Amino acid sequence: MMSLLQPKTLKPMSTSEAIAYAVKQANVDVIAAYPITPQTIIVERLSEYVNNGELDAEYVAVESEHSAMSACVAASLTGARVFTSTASQGLALMHEVLYVASGLRCPIVMAIANRALSAPINIHCDHSDVMGSRDAGWVHIFVENAQQAYDRIFQAFRLAEDNDILLPVGVNLDGFFLSHAVEGVATISDSEAALFLPPRKAKYYIDSSMPMTFGAFALPDWYFEIKYQVVEAMEKVPKKLAEVEEAYYKMTGRMYGHVGAYRTEDADVCLICAGSAAATAKFSVARMREKGIKAGLLSIRLFRPFPVESILPHVKDAKALIVMDRAMSPGAPSAPIGQDIKTMLYDAGLNIPVANFVYGLGGRDISAAEFESITTKVIEDLKAGRPIERGVKYWGVRI
Repeated sequence: MMSLLQPKTLKPMSTSEAIAYAVKQANVDVIAAYPITPQTIIVERLSEYVNNGELDAEYVAVESEHSAMSACVAASLTGARVFTSTASQGLALMHEVLYVASGLRCPIVMAIANRALSAPINIHCDHSDVMGSRDAGWVHIFVENAQQAYDRIFQAFRLAEDNDILLPVGVNLDGFFLSHAVEGVATISDSEAALFLPPRKAKYYIDSSMPMTFGAFALPDWYFEIKYQVVEAMEKVPKKLAEVEEAYYKMTGRMYGHVGAYRTEDADVCLICAGSAAATAKFSVARMREKGIKAGLLSIRLFRPFPVESILPHVKDAKALIVMDRAMSPGAPSAPIGQDIKTMLYDAGLNIPVANFVYGLGGRDISAAEFESITTKVIEDLKAGRPIERGVKYWGVRI
């Protein structure tokens, strides 16, 4: 049921500005950040909100991203609501502390404006940065537009701070394709934000009147069990996120799910991707359907934990899958999302052929015509009885 509190107008914002506005409405206590392209606008706007008195928060301007995440961990352990943002080399520099954040069960929310990693230096989009950190014990969500980014920030805080979860959450947005793209965003009111996301009430926090130890030395007799608690919390995320989304839907009428499915119910071939390219792929699928080509699209929105139970119903009857990865894993048999999809199929006992493509590295765009070309080739192979070419293929690379 759609709330009567729906906004009457859309506010033109870049995705970066939409995220900053959501963070302001989330009434965070501490922001620790270091500017790096293409996420700089997010933390610039937040610094303006703090400086102008629009947000009562401590803004910590640090000397590096490693320091930013370290400050976030410390602030989170005091019971504060904490936010940061980064990209590319910044996320790589944080890598050590990402594990600290999850291991200490710090419900930090971080926006990641996905950008290629050096060398050579490149400031444009791909998913190499987050794929390098996908095993650090963070929940990871991909967004496809500014509206999703705005809404997911509120959901990320509520999910992260739930006492059954207490894990940090990364909200991933494609650098430049989304970070700098302006579109209309339906915002909620400050009162709605406060109702959906009341002040954090930490169960355990640093308090001199009630001394506790955080991050103590763990010998082999306990380390394994402590780390396994992150696994247990991660397993609860899909159900908990669904509950969070349901509550947000009742307020706004907007729900995204763990995956975004389009025309998958009878698809012979299903495209699978994550991020802003999903919109292009959706247009391509619509155009192919007009030509009688039975294509479908599945957009991965919740990436960690990998939403197997949400994906399988959409792909189990497909004749082939096309997995599009905006990152590569040199030396591995498949690219990152391709690895997850193939493992999922194997565990489910499904022998569905998977064509895995790496595309768009360093910000190279992909068109609807290219999605159509890839899909048409796979369908032609199916009709001719030719085996689907397996392994990793690099779409558009000049060799």
